[in-house]
Amino acid sequence: MDGFGGYIFLALAIGAGFWAVSIYNNLVRSRQRVAEGWSGVDVQLRRRANLIPNLVETVKTYAGHEKDTLNDITRLRRQSESAESAGDAGARAAAEGKLSGSLMHLFAVAENYPDLKANENFLNLQNDLTEIEEQIQLSRRYFNGAVRDLNVLVESVPSNFVAKTFGFQTAAYFEVEDDSERAVPKVDFGSKA
Repeated sequence: MDGFGGYIFLALAIGAGFWAVSIYNNLVRSRQRVAEGWSGVDVQLRRRANLIPNLVETVKTYAGHEKDTLNDITRLRRQSESAESAGDAGARAAAEGKLSGSLMHLFAVAENYPDLKANENFLNLQNDLTEIEEQIQLSRRYFNGAVRDLNVLVESVPSNFVAKTFGFQTAAYFEVEDDSERAVPKVDFGSKA
């Protein structure tokens, strides 16, 4: 009976080893998806950052007295670059959310300048920026899905035992920090008489 019990123990140990390796590999795959997702977000954020100087210069030509708005956009772009250099995804997400809000404000201000709205360069930059914002949203959605999958593995039993053993940690979501972006827009269909 002792020999048979030894075989059972050996089979259980081998099974547990394969189980742990399988969980470890799932954790590695999930961590790589998070890195891939962040890379996609990063590419789109860089594309947007590269458009901003051209946009600011174009607006300066037509709406020079909107200096506060333009300075704010430039400052927020620098904050985003600083957070990127520091590798702080949370700070970068916050800075990018504020930058998005400032850019939307700039386009709202542009409505007051018919010459600017008619400028082909401005219109092209605005279209490019709109496309990039859509790509940022798609990239962010993929990234957040990858983060969710990793976090579920890191926090769920029994995979959390393997995660703790090998130092896997939860990742932060790329969330909108600006309350104005979360707000539901107010629509008024009142008559103009």
